[in-house]
Amino acid sequence: MNETVSCAFIGLGVMGGPMTGHLARAGHKVTAYNRSAARAQNWRDAWTEEGLDVDFAATPAEAAADADIVFTCVGNDDDLRSVTLGDHGVLSAMKQGSVLVDHTTTSADLARELAALAADRGIGFVDAPVSGGQAGAENGKLAIMCGGEAGPMSRATPVMDCYAARIVHVGPTGAGQTAKMANQFCIAGVLAGLSEAIRLSQAAGLDLEKTYEAISGGAAQSWQMNNRWQTMVADEFDFGFAIDWMRKDLGYALDEARRLGLSSPVSALVDQFYAEIQAAGGGRLDTSALISRLPKGENR
Repeated sequence: MNETVSCAFIGLGVMGGPMTGHLARAGHKVTAYNRSAARAQNWRDAWTEEGLDVDFAATPAEAAADADIVFTCVGNDDDLRSVTLGDHGVLSAMKQGSVLVDHTTTSADLARELAALAADRGIGFVDAPVSGGQAGAENGKLAIMCGGEAGPMSRATPVMDCYAARIVHVGPTGAGQTAKMANQFCIAGVLAGLSEAIRLSQAAGLDLEKTYEAISGGAAQSWQMNNRWQTMVADEFDFGFAIDWMRKDLGYALDEARRLGLSSPVSALVDQFYAEIQAAGGGRLDTSALISRLPKGENR
């Protein structure tokens, strides 16, 4: 068993809540903070019923004060600034030699900014966005792509193990966020192709289960196909990763691509498709709802 570590976890959403629970189950000392008191209470009740010992703090700074490692998992750049900076932010209270691990998907620029501010205080920093969705968080099977120096990374890795299937140190600070941008580009393209493939199969009158069986064993196979083919066919889009969040992520990725002088026409087009669904009130639907903008053709 890994060494017991004193941890703080800031942000108890659909990802952060399950991750915090895994830390407690692994035997770590955990103090949590969430901006929504109602959501914090829901997690408190669930963990108490399970017999897990998780403390709760009134501010991010209070949660972080005695922690060896502080984890953050919030919504976007502004949310992350609000829980890390200022009098009540974690950086105001973290002790020298501790490590800040950010699981939020943010801009790479913010990761580099926070790393510099942390270093000024003698604090390590790892940008560590995750992939795998709500199911990955709940099952402890997330893929974590990390940027930062070797020292903080080596301290954070054995603690993150309890909710990860794979942890990869991609490179220096910001590399984790940039790898997550590449990840979101891949997902956008795959879901666009998968949506069109399902509509083609439906219009042609194919047996959709047999079609899935046939193509999922070959070069077309993907996580999205294995986990979303059946639900997309059934018009079920109530999963953990909303279109609103995907558009946020794609915005960071497209900005970074432009900064690097790159063209990303496929991802930019899919982002606009998602904007159409948002405008129709579907921003909280799962990203696989991309198929909903394509009409079902008639069987011929």
